[in-house]
Amino acid sequence: MQDPVLVINCGSSSIKYALIASGDAPARLAGLAERLGGEDARLTGTDSRGERFAEPLAGADHHAAMAAILDRLEGLAPVAVGHRVVHGGERFHDATRLDDAVVRALEGLSELAPLHNPANLEGIGATRRLFPDLPQVAVFDTAFHQTLPPRAYRYALPEPLYRRHGIRRYGFHGSSHAYVSRRVATLSGRQDGGWLIAHLGNGCSACAVWRGESVDTSMGLTPLEGLVMGTRSGDVDPGLHAHLARRLGWSLERIDRLLNHESGLLGLSGLSNDMRRLEQAAAEHHAGAWLAIEVFCYRLAKALAALTCALPRLDGIVFTGGIGEHAPAVRARVIHQLHHFGARLDAGANAAIDGTEGRVDAGQGPELWVIPTDEEAWIAAETRRLLESPRS
Repeated sequence: MQDPVLVINCGSSSIKYALIASGDAPARLAGLAERLGGEDARLTGTDSRGERFAEPLAGADHHAAMAAILDRLEGLAPVAVGHRVVHGGERFHDATRLDDAVVRALEGLSELAPLHNPANLEGIGATRRLFPDLPQVAVFDTAFHQTLPPRAYRYALPEPLYRRHGIRRYGFHGSSHAYVSRRVATLSGRQDGGWLIAHLGNGCSACAVWRGESVDTSMGLTPLEGLVMGTRSGDVDPGLHAHLARRLGWSLERIDRLLNHESGLLGLSGLSNDMRRLEQAAAEHHAGAWLAIEVFCYRLAKALAALTCALPRLDGIVFTGGIGEHAPAVRARVIHQLHHFGARLDAGANAAIDGTEGRVDAGQGPELWVIPTDEEAWIAAETRRLLESPRS
C-alpha cells in the first residue's frame, strides 16, 4: 500500500476509519468502532485480504478504540491523518493542517454543530496522541459550500447577526457532494454541467452544483435545516420553538432534543428511522411508515425543484448515501414527482441498482444517476493535496 492516509470520521460513540493508498482506485483497510463507552462496544472491518473481522471492545473510549484501530492497520504506517470535521464556520474555507491553535478555534465552533464537532474533536485528540509526529489535516463538511453566493447563504435577519456572530447558511455533507459531483462529471462527460445531488442517509441534504461548484444546498447554519432525515425534522416553522415553550413549557434543550433525535422518519412513523424497515412496514399497511415515506419523498422532490433556481441548466440528478444507493422505490417516487422536468426513469435499470453505480434514466430528459459516495476517498485526496502544496 503506497503512502497511505488514515482517514478518521469520529462520532459521539463511534469511529469510522479507512487507510487509503494513493491512486485513482485506492486499496484500503476500513472499519467501524461503534457503541463506544458501552459494554457492547466493538470494532468491525475488512482486512487486507478482504475478509471481515469483529473484535469486542467492552467499555472502550475513543482513545482505546483508536489504539485498537492502530493494531488493525497490519503494520502499515500512514503518512498523514485526515479528519472529517462537520463545521468550519466562516474561518475555514478549505482543508487545514491541525495544530493547537486550529484545535482551539474548532472548539469555539462547537456550538454551531453540537452533535458533531465535539465528537470530531474527540477523534482529533485521540489520534494526535497516538500519532504525535504525523501531519494531521481537518477536512470540513462546510468547505465545498463556500462558493454559495450571498443570496443563497444569507438569512433575512439583521446584519449584525451575520457580521458579528456568523449566522448564515453553511451547508454540510460537502465531502460527499464534492466527490459525487466530480464523479458524475467524469461519467457523463459534462464537466460544465448543472447537477442536483441528493445525499440520503440518516442525515440528508440536497445540493445544486454548477461547473463543479456548490451554488445552493438544503442544510443551513446547522445540519438540522432542510430535508426530512432519520431522526431530524428538517425544516419546521421557526415559530415552533416559541409555541412549544409557551404551550408546553418546554426548554430550549427539550425542543432541541425533539428536533434532532425524536423527529424525522422516526417521529413520523412512530416506528423507526431505518428506511428499509419502514418500506417493509408500509408494505404491511403500517400507516405511520407509509406517511413517513410519503413525507420524506415529497419534501425531497420539493427541495430538488427549488434548487433548480440556482442552476442555469439542469443536466441531471444524482442519488447517493445509504437510502439514495439502496432504495429504488424512494428514487422512483421522487422522480415521479418531478415529471414536469421531463425526468423519465427506466424502471428496470432502477430496480437493478442496489448499492452500485449506474445510470437509471430512460434516455430522455435530465440524466438520472446512482453513484455510491466515497467521503473517505475525498478526505484522503484533500489531505494529500494540502500536504503536497508548496504553502503547507
